[in-house]
Amino acid sequence: MRAILISSTALLLVACAPAATTPVASAPIAEVAQTTPEAAAPPAEVKYGAAGTYKLDLSHASLTWRVSHFGLSKYTGRFKDFDATLQFNLDDAAATTLTATINPASVETDYPGDYAGTHPTSTFASWNEDLANNAQWFNAGAFNTITFTSTRINPTGPATGQVTGDLTFLGVTKPVTLDVAYNGVANFPWAPDVDKIGFSATGKINRSEFGMAAFLPNIGDEVELIIEAEFAQQVAP
Repeated sequence: MRAILISSTALLLVACAPAATTPVASAPIAEVAQTTPEAAAPPAEVKYGAAGTYKLDLSHASLTWRVSHFGLSKYTGRFKDFDATLQFNLDDAAATTLTATINPASVETDYPGDYAGTHPTSTFASWNEDLANNAQWFNAGAFNTITFTSTRINPTGPATGQVTGDLTFLGVTKPVTLDVAYNGVANFPWAPDVDKIGFSATGKINRSEFGMAAFLPNIGDEVELIIEAEFAQQVAP
């Protein structure tokens, strides 16, 4: 999986000779400055974690979403409670799988105002509570888990790939593809025998396809997903 491109350049030499008809000693050979681009440095070698089972390290992970608000900004929220298990095998993409669960009641928007005071008719005490439980939004009382299960992994480079899977949201299951970048492996001093691997991923869904159509089009249909995740290798004691 490692491709190293090595290019070489030729050294151009020019001999200087006088215009006289009588043979004379040649002038010293002059080295002409190289005009072709320097050879590109070979890319850094990608280091991979060992094959096996990896669990999400929630202390070093984030799941953020963004949606257009009247075309003026991308309203941003996140989930605080989610989990994932990765079966990691670089030699066999079909053997690499990802399963993830999200608690929709853990939605966090950092709403700065007095929601209850400015929404006296609401049955919810906060905007987070409204967004999590209102039937027009995440409806967590009826659908308390969002799930993602990979169905296909397509490597696109030594450290990139596309992960396609089934996303179940509000009781509707549809395929979603994530663009994933592998960020490397590390072994921390306090756990030198445990591989930690990291990923960054992005994706998009149309919320109306899952039955969430409230306030379209003022609140956009397309939802951007931004994921950062570290996984810890599961090592038998």
